[in-house]
Amino acid sequence: MDVKSLLITLEGPDGGGKTTQIRKLTQYLEERGIPFLATREPGGTRIGDRVRDILLDPSLSDMAPRTEMMLYAASRSQLVEQVIRPALDQGKIVICDRFVDSSIVYQGMGSSKKYLQEAITINQLATGGLKPQRTYVLDLPVKEGKNRLYARGSEVDRIEGKGDSFHQKIREGFLDLARKEPERFLVVDATQSVTEVFEILRRDLEQQLGERNDREKGGCGK
Repeated sequence: MDVKSLLITLEGPDGGGKTTQIRKLTQYLEERGIPFLATREPGGTRIGDRVRDILLDPSLSDMAPRTEMMLYAASRSQLVEQVIRPALDQGKIVICDRFVDSSIVYQGMGSSKKYLQEAITINQLATGGLKPQRTYVLDLPVKEGKNRLYARGSEVDRIEGKGDSFHQKIREGFLDLARKEPERFLVVDATQSVTEVFEILRRDLEQQLGERNDREKGGCGK
């Protein structure tokens, strides 16, 4: 398959199964010999992983909203510069577990919308204006997401441990972004089984890859 570079991101409330779906999507690409790179936020680089440790540390509950926002942006800037842009330049499909939309929602809408414009501006700087071609929002109710987090048995991080009202704002924030950009976002009901969710993503990914090829071939023919 003649595939050109594509940036795909997975977003949504905590507990939606993003990591599982990324693993299945990358397996799908690998089986078809399509060059890809999978990464995550915050982190994905040596510097970013150190920032991640700070951001998710449950003991740092007094972190100021702007501090949190700028730390996420710093990690993202390093990831774009060191990992994402080089992979896209090589013609790879990049799949990222969270990206700018998470900062817009978590830092710009979660605690207070007074930071929304700042979140948009700082992330424009951090990414150099890089935007995903496709974003999958794995949506589920707050209670279901929390049940899944506790069921997996791992320690809940600083963000995951916030109250239900915060996480409800997060869910609503992602859905609001999706309504405003329906051409980029695909909202998927994450209460479905892993297989059902993957089939929806797989079919859409195939469509994205096909459309990408058509655009490239059309451009070459002019």
